[in-house]
Amino acid sequence: MKFEGFTEKDFQVFTIEGLDARMSAIQERIQPKFREIGDILQMELSAHVGSEMFLHIAKHARRTVNPPNDTWLAIGPNKRGYKKYPHFQVGLFDDHVFLWLAYIYELPNKTQIAQNFLNHLDEIEKLVPKDYVVSVDHTQKNAKPISEISLEEVLTRFKKVKKAEFLIGRNIAKDDPLLTDGEKFIDFTVDTFKRLVPLYKMSYTGELV
Repeated sequence: MKFEGFTEKDFQVFTIEGLDARMSAIQERIQPKFREIGDILQMELSAHVGSEMFLHIAKHARRTVNPPNDTWLAIGPNKRGYKKYPHFQVGLFDDHVFLWLAYIYELPNKTQIAQNFLNHLDEIEKLVPKDYVVSVDHTQKNAKPISEISLEEVLTRFKKVKKAEFLIGRNIAKDDPLLTDGEKFIDFTVDTFKRLVPLYKMSYTGELV
């Protein structure tokens, strides 16, 4: 299957009341598109990272009452799971698509990763384009342009606060024409992640390569 893009109907799933009804819509409308996107990104990222990467599609299995406000795919280095590892995400809220290199609170070695980044702060700031955004909480929509934050402060908090997170990438508004062109969206996503691969590698090596 070829990914044809996202439509308004995809974003409307987040207006559906009830956990079961919303999850059914996510499974029917969005997850097949995640599979199409993920199969491509899995190959691309494996090539750029230099080791096999694995696709995971969020199941929201822990939810028992409240329906999810967002949903996503993740691509990471472990076949069994992704939350304990640096990983790449593509997902939807009700008003935008997010593209993240994600470091969430389950990471067991987030202190060392944060220090690796702090050791190369100037290089990271030169490497990351100014239209990228940063989030400190994957459950919220309030990402900020990297040009408007103190990256040092964000990373220091990420290092010191147990529940702190660090996500960096791009957001695309739901009415952006890019989302309706599957090929252009894939190209944009691959380009976004390629620029973040050096950070991903630094997570493990401590060096910018």
